[in-house]
Amino acid sequence: MGAVKAVMAIVGVAAILMGGLWMLQGLDIVHWPESSFMLGDGVWARNGAVLAVAGILVVWFGRKR
Repeated sequence: MGAVKAVMAIVGVAAILMGGLWMLQGLDIVHWPESSFMLGDGVWARNGAVLAVAGILVVWFGRKR
């Protein structure tokens, strides 16, 4: 059961980090890479927020079990 918790923690943290990056790119705060279709696009800000919340839930459920 410990392996499942570890995998859920890794996947959750990765989702939080990726969602944060997408959100910051969508809000035109982070310009990495310099030319990207995600920069300044509100859809990616929303998608990043949803992914980050999903990652938080995965980490929370993994710790709860």
